[in-house]
Amino acid sequence: MEKTEATNRLKRLRNHYRLVVMNEDTYEEVVKFKLSRLSVYIVMSSIFVLLVALTSALIIFTPLKYYLPGVGYGNVKQIKEYRNLKIRTDSMEKALLHQQVFVENLQKVLQGNVVKMDTNNLKLPKLENITE
Repeated sequence: MEKTEATNRLKRLRNHYRLVVMNEDTYEEVVKFKLSRLSVYIVMSSIFVLLVALTSALIIFTPLKYYLPGVGYGNVKQIKEYRNLKIRTDSMEKALLHQQVFVENLQKVLQGNVVKMDTNNLKLPKLENITE
């Protein structure tokens, strides 16, 4: 049973088909191709492999690889500088956020919109090793 299925598949791959491109107005054949499923698979696979090879070559042999963050190429000095700049940017963002909160609170105080706080429910830090 398995041999007959394999031979049937092989026969279907080798069956020849004709692809004809015709002019719609005159019904004149412009181009005709004699194809088989096997030849179409081979051509499509070859095109795929060629595109993958060209893309890989483009990335490997050109400076384009330095712009891809996940590839890992680049100068060590540039990578360290990038990390330092990222850390500085994050800390500057935090400082800016704290400054904005401070300015907003200061504006509230100057406008007289101060909310009275309940000092009974304040959570104070625990003081340890206090001797009386």
